[in-house]
Amino acid sequence: MPRSKMTGAQAVLECLKREGVDVVFGLPGGVLLPLYDAIYQSDIRHILVRHEQGAAHMADGYARATGKVGVCIATSGPGATNLVTGIATAYMDSVPMVAITGQVNTFLIGKDAFQEADITGITLPITKHSYLLRSARDIPRVFREAFYIASTGRPGPVLIDLPRDVTVEEIEFSWPELHLPGYNPSLKAHELQVKRAAKALMEAERPVIYAGGGIKFADAHQELVKLAKTLNAPVTTTLMGVGTYPEDDPLSLGMLGMHGTKYANLAIQESDLILAVGARFDDRVTGKIASFAPRARIIHIDVDPAEIGKNVRVDIPVVADAKNALSALLGQIQPKPRSAWNAKIEGWKKDFPLKYIPDMNVIKPQFVIEKLCELAPEAVITTEVGQNQMWAAQFFVHKDPRKFISSGGLGTMGYGFPAAIGAKMGCPDSEVIDIAGDGSFLMNCQELATAVVNDIPVKVAILNNGCLGMVRQWQELFFERRYSATILGRTSPDFVKLAEAFGALGLRASKPSEVEPVIRAALASDRPTIMDFIVSPVEKVSPMVPAGATLSEILELEWCEESHAAHVHGIVGIPGSMEECL
Repeated sequence: MPRSKMTGAQAVLECLKREGVDVVFGLPGGVLLPLYDAIYQSDIRHILVRHEQGAAHMADGYARATGKVGVCIATSGPGATNLVTGIATAYMDSVPMVAITGQVNTFLIGKDAFQEADITGITLPITKHSYLLRSARDIPRVFREAFYIASTGRPGPVLIDLPRDVTVEEIEFSWPELHLPGYNPSLKAHELQVKRAAKALMEAERPVIYAGGGIKFADAHQELVKLAKTLNAPVTTTLMGVGTYPEDDPLSLGMLGMHGTKYANLAIQESDLILAVGARFDDRVTGKIASFAPRARIIHIDVDPAEIGKNVRVDIPVVADAKNALSALLGQIQPKPRSAWNAKIEGWKKDFPLKYIPDMNVIKPQFVIEKLCELAPEAVITTEVGQNQMWAAQFFVHKDPRKFISSGGLGTMGYGFPAAIGAKMGCPDSEVIDIAGDGSFLMNCQELATAVVNDIPVKVAILNNGCLGMVRQWQELFFERRYSATILGRTSPDFVKLAEAFGALGLRASKPSEVEPVIRAALASDRPTIMDFIVSPVEKVSPMVPAGATLSEILELEWCEESHAAHVHGIVGIPGSMEECL
């Protein structure tokens, strides 16, 4: 292969180019000056963030929206440590990302040099793999391996720590063959296990397909739809799986779990077979594990063998990529009518729909999201974390696997807005809307400058209730309305003025009749836009399965808004201590 002479910094840019990277998100620092000088002379677009955490979330949002590997860059010491929350967010949600951090000169490592931090050690539990480069000669091999590891098997973040002297060392660049004998993810399903799974599916009378984020990352949503239609089996999704099955389809049950639909949770509890694909049975889904799906056999398909049997018993394990496994299953099954089971589920849907009490005088947050869905049904939706996140999952009709982007495993407040910027960079022709709470948005609102300076016209819908809504909800239900440190106040800051201060457009709706005009004005804007919706401060996410309860012990909270006694009555008898509820 032809060789050319270049510095380590130039080699990094050449590697990124060969990996198809078109944009990176970062913030420079002293040890990275050689790398940033190379960036200045390259055709890869660099988005200058205002905080390194924003860079990590932007790379994450870009990766989720496009399916490509996101790239973020930070300098040594505090720059690198500011990436940690974003790296952990990507790790928990299996997002392919490469984080490049600057490091002090190799001869200063371990000597407490200025802005030195052991970032490979710090991030060891939250990366799929990490590298500390010692020579520029290793750059091509390391970058090729890093992108491959980040994007294959169960995706995840990989960190590359880049000392300053490595970036100025000269090498003869050559692109190596990929050779990773110790890394062989199991992608193909075992034929015998597929046959066992297919037999169980054909025998089942009350099956439920439980789809997670693994469907999205394996690009297996078409196979999922075909399988569900062939089996006439209803489909429920995790928060990470939202959009992998079209929610306007009759077989869709929506999301399950703590704030899932009542009919999804009842279907799980009544089912005789669960086909779990690319999901990890986390506690927000299962409720009390000992009582989860008591009548069901469980088939678990996952590319990561460590997830199978980790949280729940599994009868038929299938270690494989979701697309491969579902394709194999499709070759083993035949259409089967399940009219009685589907009729029962349709009855539950009619009896227990997602609902809220409309109010002509006060904006309900659910109403805002319904209007967003009506006026921008094809938008990419990102979310912050808390009540806004749950309402966005419940009341927007999601039909595309890459158009709902949210922090699931780590639950990172401040994620949604920078993730929206990353998603917009990856999908410039799509409308991108961050559905936010006032508390979450403030955690990374400085990235308004990033959006304005780079002409990235993302939209933010702030459901402004003046409090940390989800925590306040738990205080109302479990702490006798002692609202300790959860009340923010509505006027600090004024979000319209904040938007204007950054050079963005600020809009506000204070009553229901103003909601639609504000959304239409935002969608017509070619600038970053903040929509400040003054919503009911007492509205709660419903339904809700309290922690420690089974999925069938589900509360419908909004219908007892004025009666605290009703709340308490609804909770009496639910197993689990207060500590379990936290």
